[in-house]
Amino acid sequence: LQWIEDARRVCHKLGIKHYVVNMQKDLEKWVIKDFVYEYLRGRTPNPCVRCNQYLKFDILLKKAFSLDAEFLATGHYARIEQRPICLLKKAKDLNKDQSYFLYRLTQNQLKHILFPLGDYTKSQVRNLARKFNLAVADKLGSQEICFLPDTDYRSFLKARIKKGIKPGFIADMEGKILGRHKGIAFYTIGQREGLGIAMGYPVYIVKINPKNNQITVGKKEDVLKKEFLVKEPNFILEPIKKKVAAKVRIRYNHKEAQAEIIPFEDKIKVKFKKPQFAITPGQSAVFYDKDIVLGGGIIDEVLA
Repeated sequence: LQWIEDARRVCHKLGIKHYVVNMQKDLEKWVIKDFVYEYLRGRTPNPCVRCNQYLKFDILLKKAFSLDAEFLATGHYARIEQRPICLLKKAKDLNKDQSYFLYRLTQNQLKHILFPLGDYTKSQVRNLARKFNLAVADKLGSQEICFLPDTDYRSFLKARIKKGIKPGFIADMEGKILGRHKGIAFYTIGQREGLGIAMGYPVYIVKINPKNNQITVGKKEDVLKKEFLVKEPNFILEPIKKKVAAKVRIRYNHKEAQAEIIPFEDKIKVKFKKPQFAITPGQSAVFYDKDIVLGGGIIDEVLA
């Protein structure tokens, strides 16, 4: 693979050892299996979050320890400050910031992690690579989901679950049947394109119901919601004991918005101050205090 060869050449240039760790089985077990399962349930997963949690900063970190390394450094655009109690913060380059994908990290992991790119912009990093005559200085950025060769997740799902994807009905908010879908795994909340429905006005996916294999569509205002539950919460410092004000981001390219986060049994309830578009089960909700990551969890159920 080209990226393995690129890494080998950079290591040779810098005079450091190069190891290759085969994590294909781990990727399948912890990331791909969940990716497929979530789409079959009508949810939209974020595999990068699970990859960071289970592969990069668990299995790979343990491998680093087995090589007598004290730290694991990665190319994530984020910052860690105030050791030994660690704060996870946004990167200097907010256009490349990846703190959203890292909210599941723990204190035990953070104290052994380095993010050397966190204080640089992407252009500064490329200039440094040119300064050191690294062949990858002008290489294109990595793709969004590494195990999708052409970024087409629908073809990937078709190849893996040929019998698990079944066509069904598309209905309006009152339950009137408007058309048919090709399988709920191929759709996501807020989607407008590819529905094959002509209503005279734009319609968006409001709800995906795996129990009856049905998709509900409505107007844009029907997709605006304020309140939802988050499961499997993780907090970088201490779990919250009472209601806390925070900025919340509900997907990577979403601008975080003001909300209240409230303990709710073993979950967290989030209440936005203003309605947000397409709060999507399966995606991650990440909580911020300015540029500090407080924590986050998996969006489980949209309430209102």
